[in-house]
Formats: sequence, C-alpha cells, structure tokens
Amino acid sequence: MLTLVPIAPIQAQDNARWRVAFWNVENFFDTSDDTLKADDSFTPQGDNHWTYKRYSDKRDKIYKTVAAMGWPDVMGMAEVENDWVLKDLCSYTPLRNFKYGFVHFDSPDERGIDCALIYRKDRFKVLEAKPIDVSDSAESFFTRDILMVGGVLMDKSEHDTCFLFVNHWPSKLGGAVADQHRLAIAKKLMGVMDSVQKAHKGALVLAMGDFNASVEEESIRKGLGFEEGSTNPLGFHNLMFQIPKGKGSYKYHDTWTCIDQMIANRNLRVEIFLRGYMLIPDPKYLGMKLNRTYIGLRYQGGYSDHLPLITFVP
Repeated sequence: MLTLVPIAPIQAQDNARWRVAFWNVENFFDTSDDTLKADDSFTPQGDNHWTYKRYSDKRDKIYKTVAAMGWPDVMGMAEVENDWVLKDLCSYTPLRNFKYGFVHFDSPDERGIDCALIYRKDRFKVLEAKPIDVSDSAESFFTRDILMVGGVLMDKSEHDTCFLFVNHWPSKLGGAVADQHRLAIAKKLMGVMDSVQKAHKGALVLAMGDFNASVEEESIRKGLGFEEGSTNPLGFHNLMFQIPKGKGSYKYHDTWTCIDQMIANRNLRVEIFLRGYMLIPDPKYLGMKLNRTYIGLRYQGGYSDHLPLITFVP
C-alpha cells in the first residue's frame, strides 16, 4: 500500500536542465583480496562468499537504477572499492551508451571503500578533482576522503559552473568519538565550500553524501551551521528540510530518516528516488524496509541499504 512507502517515486521536473544524484550503493566491492585493506569478507572465500556472480548482479542492479533515474548527468557514490569496479560499471554496462566516465581516488579508509563520481561526458566536463583528507592520523583515525570535483554542466544552449563535494562520514558505530569526528569533518567541509563560493561567484557549490547524521544532529546543526533552520549564515541551504518528517532514504529499526543529504548554495528541489523493487516487507517493524545486498552475513541479493537522492538544476 502507498502508506507503507517512505516517499513517492520521483516526479518529472520540466524546468530542470540537469540532474545531480547521490547514492550509497552499499559495498560495491570486486572479488579480489586487497592485502592492504580489510576487504577479506568480500572475496569468494570470505565470510560474505562474494562471488563474481554476486558482484555482477550488484553491478547490474546499480546500472538499472541509474537508468530508472533517467540517466543523471552526474552521480556521487559512496562505498565504492576502486577504479576497477567503476570502469566495469561505466564501460561494460549500458552506461557506456550514455558516455559515462568516473572520478575516483583511493582513500585511507581501512575497509577500502571510497567516494566516487560518475558523469556523462557530453553533459559534464571535469576541470579539476582532488581528495580532501579528513582523517586524523594523530588519533589513528582513518576514514573516507571527501571527493571534490569542479566542472561545467552543459547542454546545447547553457553552461553552469559547479563544484561538487561527495561525502561519506564516519558511522554511528564509533559512538561519541565518531560524533566528534563528524563534527570536525562538517566544519572543514563548510569552510572549504564557503571559500570556493567566494572564489567562484555565481558557481553552484553542492555537497552530497551519506553524512550518517540527520538534520537534527550536532554535526549538521553546529558543524554545518543549520541551527536556525534550513539556511545557514553563509547562504547554504540544507535541501533535506524539504523532506517531511517520517520519510527518508534510510531506515533504522522502525524510523525512516535522511542521513543522506544535499547542501547547496542554491535552494534547489531534491527528491528521494524510489522504485518498488528497492523495498521489501518488514515483518519486525512493519511497513517496508530497504532491499539491501546483505543482512548481516546473509545474502539478500537486493539493491542497497540506502535510497538515492536527486536534485534538479534549472
């Protein structure tokens, strides 16, 4: 029933020239063991029994979802292992027909999962890209870099300069220590974004990602400056304030929330992308839950433990 769905499927945005998306794709690993990373469970012999068949099914579910989203011009991604899986996705699935390329840097994350960006080469031109280090080596804390990509959105008649920041902040498993790391990362991110918008007047500056924090939490309110509402003192808008309470991109127990977020210096429209196959019944907490790849060590064969976000740039 419709009442069981966390948010309605995406609607057409007739005035939008470009679509910018984000999706935490949940453990997009290859099947090889990287001896420098803790990825052993995602091998055929590992605890998850991650075979090529399971990998290729995961890859195909990603490209089919990208297709269902209307082939976004740009899409940030979290939980991507390496260049190999991105090349496989962009070059050996129907994404190649839409000329997708990718940007990726290896990060110091101990599991080997990184942020990445895929984009349509005829719709977005990359001018610069770099990782922003947010680890704390003094505390032996290593996490995903923020991926910064500057470029130009293009169509036949218009161009729009933009700077995109793809994030995957530390999870809540670290407790109070992780809370403080998220707060520090938030302050660093907002400082860099503000510097960029001052240096590039009129450019779109947009952060997207899995922030592992909802709009009510300290890292968002204090770290990003949204204590007074959806717009902070630096002129950035938290687009997730548009999403009604009780709806979201992620479900924890019986609660849907938006730990996936988009922050921009324009008040753009954002939606959570959903198709029915991305959910399954939730007998424990009722309603529906995400159709994820794994539940613990049990292979579910689904899509992800997050729903994608899309924002529309007019």
